[in-house]
Amino acid sequence: MFDVIIVGGGPAGLTSAIYTSRAGLSTLVIEKMSLGGQAAMTYKIDNYPGFKNISGMELAADFESHVKASGVKVVMEEATVFCLDEERKTVTTQSNQYEAKAVILALGSERKKLGIPGEKEFSGRGVSYCATCDGNFFRNRDVAVIGGGNTAVGDTVALSEICRHVSLVYHGEHLSAIYSLRKQTLERQNVSVLYHQEICRILGTDKVERIRVKDSETGAENDIRVDGVFIDIGMNPNTKLIPKELLLPDGYVGADENGTTKIPGVFVAGDLRKKQLYQIVTAMSDGANAAYSAQLYLEENWVSSVTTNYEQ
Repeated sequence: MFDVIIVGGGPAGLTSAIYTSRAGLSTLVIEKMSLGGQAAMTYKIDNYPGFKNISGMELAADFESHVKASGVKVVMEEATVFCLDEERKTVTTQSNQYEAKAVILALGSERKKLGIPGEKEFSGRGVSYCATCDGNFFRNRDVAVIGGGNTAVGDTVALSEICRHVSLVYHGEHLSAIYSLRKQTLERQNVSVLYHQEICRILGTDKVERIRVKDSETGAENDIRVDGVFIDIGMNPNTKLIPKELLLPDGYVGADENGTTKIPGVFVAGDLRKKQLYQIVTAMSDGANAAYSAQLYLEENWVSSVTTNYEQ
């Protein structure tokens, strides 16, 4: 049995793991895909203190190295069932069952889907949700990016460096991304920003060949020739396995900055937690707070098994 199980290997979960391990707590991280979470799929990061310009993959690799050097056990498995109400918590994966005295939920979020004709059919055949992962497949070709936030505009900048032309399709009048990203996008000669446009269909035969957009003001429809579509319209928290009593009406987990939930010994960190700002630094802050809350819980409820060696 572990002192702490952390479900999720993004910035929040990995920060929690570093802190719990340094507090002398036996720690297990369960991650279904790869360590780093959404951060690993970000092309460039320029607002993380201490790194003026680093790729998401590089930062994720640094996170992973730090966690493993801390003595944390990491398993690449998908959690399928949580049993969290008892004093001894269990997390079941597709191949194993693990037990712990406390659990930190840091499952992160996943990209929202458009839900339009052609999206599902052409997924992996021109439709992508990760420019960092798939951008090179469209080198010197024409692509479209859907969205107007930081991820969409950041991906537009990244793709403009390798693609022939990028069409940024946005339903609104003004991009909602931060100023530096908007400025870079508008300066690119091979980028077209299409305002008041809603994508309504993705078309092709064996792969994506064009998209159909609709002017939200006039209702006029138009086809745009593209080889790829990158969908960046926001995130949904991964709460499918989370106990219903922890969820707010909008699907996020309700918890204060300490990460303490309604279930004793269960804590939450990162994109699952309802908050104002969803960034790497806020996820890591969540992770540190949740780790400290877990330590305090264990000291109060499992005194004999906790070694106090915590650096604040």
